[in-house]
Amino acid sequence: MRNQQSRTEDSRYWNPATGDIDDNAFDGIDGVVNLAGAGIGDRRWSERRKREMRISRVDATELLVEAMGAASSPPAVLVAGSAVGFYGDRGDEVLDEQSGPGTGFLAGLSAEWEAAAVEAESAGIRVALARTGLVVADNAPFLTRILPLFKLGLGGPLGRGQQWWPWISLQDEVRALVFLLESDFAGPANLCAPNPVTNREFTRALASVLRRPAALAVPRFGPRLLVGRELADELLFSSTRAHPAALADAGFEFRHPDLLPTLKEIL
Repeated sequence: MRNQQSRTEDSRYWNPATGDIDDNAFDGIDGVVNLAGAGIGDRRWSERRKREMRISRVDATELLVEAMGAASSPPAVLVAGSAVGFYGDRGDEVLDEQSGPGTGFLAGLSAEWEAAAVEAESAGIRVALARTGLVVADNAPFLTRILPLFKLGLGGPLGRGQQWWPWISLQDEVRALVFLLESDFAGPANLCAPNPVTNREFTRALASVLRRPAALAVPRFGPRLLVGRELADELLFSSTRAHPAALADAGFEFRHPDLLPTLKEIL
């Protein structure tokens, strides 16, 4: 936690912006899950915002890893947040955990984020890297932004809609994180459903559940004007066909492998 005023006996204080963390932060702690990070798509990517995103991910992870390594009895495992943005824009290429990093701001940020977490291995800590896709839930920020448009029949594919959008239900996201925490898994894991969809397929599924048309394509210049060129290109128009090979090999079973029934369940 980062708010000293709301501290309780069982809470720990840390602030990556200032490098502060409780001396006893990891006393009695068996494992750590760190998903902290400033929002990626909630505002334009100014240079200041990029610094905030990096501090909240890379610097925060470095602080945790340093404190974990210095603890008298370090936690056994660190499940560290990352993103499928690690792979960058790769078209139709099928990407598993053996695929290398891509290019662009998000790919570079994800690679730095992961590198900071892996340093915990030098203290004998097992590290699992959770490369998360688009989390689908009724209160997911991206859904709450686009639902009003779709309900009005104004939704549509972004550009040609051929870009791959790796996704995962919130329930499977939580289950996968617990799986990484409790198993002996180490290394990167793509947290995304085994059946990815293109943006066009996502649009059709959402429109079908809402029983609204979604035939109007959104030209690329619109989102670029609204949120900025770099953010639009890397978040909305980037294509990442990620596959959860590592989770499948480790025996994890998804409860929501297909998008349409998942959307029907949550909306």
